[in-house]
Amino acid sequence: MQIVIANKSHSIYAEIICKTIEDAAKIRGTGIAKRKPEYITTKMENGNAVIALEGNKFAGFCYIEAWSHGKFVANSGLIVHPDFRNIGLAKQIKKVVFEHSRTKFPNSKIFSITTGLAVMKLNSDLGYKPVTFSELTNDQSFWKGCQTCKNYDVLTRTEQKMCLCTGMLFDPKKQNEEKPKKVKENVFKRLKKIKQNLFLKKDKNVK
Repeated sequence: MQIVIANKSHSIYAEIICKTIEDAAKIRGTGIAKRKPEYITTKMENGNAVIALEGNKFAGFCYIEAWSHGKFVANSGLIVHPDFRNIGLAKQIKKVVFEHSRTKFPNSKIFSITTGLAVMKLNSDLGYKPVTFSELTNDQSFWKGCQTCKNYDVLTRTEQKMCLCTGMLFDPKKQNEEKPKKVKENVFKRLKKIKQNLFLKKDKNVK
């Protein structure tokens, strides 16, 4: 298995990456911001993506996005092909893209919004902390990317203050100030359940 910084030569995998991301979202029944192959290709050409390959077979992927003039960086689109799940590959990819982000954008805050409990745990292990959306980028280009998510109405209804996703942030300036405390998975489960009950009940009342 190879996990490398993607480049233009890896653009042949753009379509299967997009399809794998979309299929995974449908299976989980969660919202996700869709991406087009052209967008993924641009990330590869700019050296802002990580890809995992088993020989010539696509195994996993994640990309980097810079926001607010580089003040914030997001590691997005983390996906592992079904043939390579449950072997710890997501954790390896997450670690590589995280270190690549810190090298390429050393002064940027790295953030993530996700509904996935596994991703929340991976983020926590890397030093991310759960935060309110107000602590994330206010770049509207980022939030517009959520328009294709089925939960977008929740985001707009709360004036971008919260959604079913959980915001997590790694601040390089604070990494030496205090030792990161890992958050237990059951904490994320409780947080996710509270949000689902809150917003799903509202949706039912609207209907």
